[in-house]
Amino acid sequence: MAPTPRDDLTQGSIVRALVALAVPIVFANLLQTAYQLIDTFWVGRLGAAAVAAVSLSFPVIFFLISLGLGLAIAGTILVAQYTGRGDRAQVNHVAAQALIGVIALSLLLAVVGAYAAGDIVGFLGAAADTLPLATAYLRVSFVGLPFLFAYVIFQSLMRGVGDAHTPLYIVTGTVILNFGLDPLFILGWGPVPAMGVSGAALATVVTQGLAATVGLGMLFSGRYGIALRAHHLVPDGATLWRLTRLGAPSAVEQSTRALGLMLMTILVAGFGTHALAAYGIGTRMLSFVIIPALGLSQATSALVGQNVGARRADRAERTAWLAAGAAFAALSVIGVLAFVFAEPIVALFVPGAPGVIAQGALFVQCTAVSYGLIGAQQVLTGAFRGAGQTVVAMMIALVSLWMLQFPLAWLLSSHAGLGATGIWIAYPVQNLLTAILAAVWFARGGWKHQSAIETSIPEGEVEDTCRPGQITQTTLR
Repeated sequence: MAPTPRDDLTQGSIVRALVALAVPIVFANLLQTAYQLIDTFWVGRLGAAAVAAVSLSFPVIFFLISLGLGLAIAGTILVAQYTGRGDRAQVNHVAAQALIGVIALSLLLAVVGAYAAGDIVGFLGAAADTLPLATAYLRVSFVGLPFLFAYVIFQSLMRGVGDAHTPLYIVTGTVILNFGLDPLFILGWGPVPAMGVSGAALATVVTQGLAATVGLGMLFSGRYGIALRAHHLVPDGATLWRLTRLGAPSAVEQSTRALGLMLMTILVAGFGTHALAAYGIGTRMLSFVIIPALGLSQATSALVGQNVGARRADRAERTAWLAAGAAFAALSVIGVLAFVFAEPIVALFVPGAPGVIAQGALFVQCTAVSYGLIGAQQVLTGAFRGAGQTVVAMMIALVSLWMLQFPLAWLLSSHAGLGATGIWIAYPVQNLLTAILAAVWFARGGWKHQSAIETSIPEGEVEDTCRPGQITQTTLR
């Protein structure tokens, strides 16, 4: 018996559907971000050089992950739109092909990354005391990429069918485990040797491996909206190419954001270890506090995708504007709190380092004033993705980095004589201009007239087109 979606997101209250999907996604993302925060907390006990090493490594890992996120996002889009149309056969087929593509890519990146870890860290301009630590952390992280990618695609597919609770349960367990493994592997205890920063990476790899194993088992169980079978895992060149074409702009978009982190890291590194450590803590704080926006963005993608698949563009549009308003309001409140308590928050990560605390607090305050704008822009970009308009989302990201963020940061820091403070100031200016661009582009409405799904399904499959109140099953070909 074909599995059914966990929730039908094309009917009923938009607010209820948005909350039901967004809340567990927000909590899951908060817990995933906790991996980095827990690492930073315990590594902070080893000194500024250790914190700088993890800070230097994070944008590299984010960049590599972003390459796999393209296929994951494409899988979410197609699964959501086919779910909205009621085509269960294509849901399973697309899910399997997305899984194949992501795992293959992760294996390639793991091998290349582990081999080139030292060269990558050197290219980023690591100081002599930071280079060996960052290299060790990166190398272990690269080895664990297949586990991370496998869980990312599982999570993306679950969201596509409207199930955000299952990934939350898995992440909760693995973060709790990671919290216990971090001090054990970093500081050592009993027969377990102290491994320093590489121990933080190893703890994350172990927990992500467990999450991936559980997630894949659920996809094959058939009880969670997707039912994978062995015949689904035969590579289908046409579907893989379709996923690649749809996901490539998303990969460019995500890697552009990651590249922006890398470029900004290189720029900040020129102002010393204290500035780099402050930037690392500040960017982790930034990633943590905008989790509500990312959750609403991902929920909006699934909602818009299912409604576009069901030919409900009007409902998709209302969903996007409602979510954008909610993100703006929620993140503006968080921004006020972050601005007021910036110094004590930063001090939690680097106690006894006044230089890092002062720089980090200033960075948090500069970015906090535009948190609401980040939220609105993220949600509207998610709506574009859900509608299959991945090229538009990519263009917004390219403009944000290459025309706004990096040029502004470079001019203000190097040519206006503001130093690292100029980099901090560039963030709110860029956030304002990017939010305006996203809102104007979405309001034009061109996304309403296109869909990412097709009418054909793999030969021999059965298309289950059941909608609520209908029992219709047609064997094609």
